[in-house]
Amino acid sequence: MLPVEDQLSILVYLSKADNFIATEESALIHAIGERNGLTPEEVDAVIDNPKPIPNLENLPPEEKFEFLFNMIQLMKVDKKIYQKEIEFCERFALKLGYKPGVIADLSAFIYSDPSIMTKRSFLRSVADQHVIPRED
Repeated sequence: MLPVEDQLSILVYLSKADNFIATEESALIHAIGERNGLTPEEVDAVIDNPKPIPNLENLPPEEKFEFLFNMIQLMKVDKKIYQKEIEFCERFALKLGYKPGVIADLSAFIYSDPSIMTKRSFLRSVADQHVIPRED
């Protein structure tokens, strides 16, 4: 499992794709960090100084899906979607082993309001359709 600081760093890079961290984006990053045991001060430290993006291809499938979900929700939380954010998510999806189309397909079912949820099993099935087969 990737340390929570690394996970949040990735979300910070996404939220900075448009050169600005919206209040809603910061609140969601804080909520995710605190839900994973960090203090608000520790989350602020990650926002101020994010870690480099680690190698992600060997993460378990559930963790890869969780990253996709969090990234898409963060991209939508401020109700403004910028092309740079979409491109960041698509590049990141490739690093996770998904085809870039996974972002558009999941975006149709992931809402900006964290209290509105589509069934995780359905979202996972959508994401799984975009997995790039590995050549071992």
